[in-house]
Amino acid sequence: MNPGQREHGEAVPERGPRSAAVRAVLALCALGLFIGFMALGVWQVERRAWKLALIQSVDERVHAPPADAPGPADWPGFDATAQAYRHVRLTGRFDHAHETLVQASTERGTGFWVLTPLRLAGGGTVLVNRGFVPPERREPARRDAGPQDEVTVAGLLRASEPGGMFPRRNDPAIDRWFSRDVPAIAAARGLGEVAPYFVDADATPGGEGAPVGGLTVIAFPNSHLVYALTWFGLALMVALGAGYVAREELRLGRRRRHGDNGSSRPGDDPDADPHR
Repeated sequence: MNPGQREHGEAVPERGPRSAAVRAVLALCALGLFIGFMALGVWQVERRAWKLALIQSVDERVHAPPADAPGPADWPGFDATAQAYRHVRLTGRFDHAHETLVQASTERGTGFWVLTPLRLAGGGTVLVNRGFVPPERREPARRDAGPQDEVTVAGLLRASEPGGMFPRRNDPAIDRWFSRDVPAIAAARGLGEVAPYFVDADATPGGEGAPVGGLTVIAFPNSHLVYALTWFGLALMVALGAGYVAREELRLGRRRRHGDNGSSRPGDDPDADPHR
């Protein structure tokens, strides 16, 4: 069926160009969408650069020789998130009587992280994640008792993990923990002054059933390039769509002008059929 005809052969007048007001609204909408999509694309490019810099920085921290962990004098206002994954060392005695088991899922299966307070030689306490134990080793009597004397621990500084996520939220009342929430664990165990971070201990030799350290997963999703290409692609689609609409409006405007002044000839309109 040819354009401008109904199914039964009756002519259908082709619509004229939109009014100037409508064209202005459409142009503003297209421009707004184009600018918005381009801005989102640029933002994702910037986020990608930031993420790559973060990954490089963390990689350098993880593989650097351990340095002294921030002590009690540094704890007020300490930003553990900004300092996460620093390789640190600290010296003290483990308080095994106040350990906390936090549910864990690792490359070794599901089980528990063993978080044990380390009473620092200079005062204060740091929660140390000594490592992973399977469910059958959750009871202290079924695993290595751990160091009893003063010990120096090396590991990665980690930021506290508040609360857990619904429905797996921490419940201190029944001693059920799904995240390593330092302030909540310290309050539940009555530990006193505690560092605003915890430490994931490096892998160290231990006795039978000893917690397995060194299982920290360091992964930063980096899909920003895909997101950027998506936003830029949408901006291109808006530009192409706006160009098509503008061309059609110009064509309809020329056709109307030719029809109004009576000067239309078969050769003027490429759609006209001179033999019809």
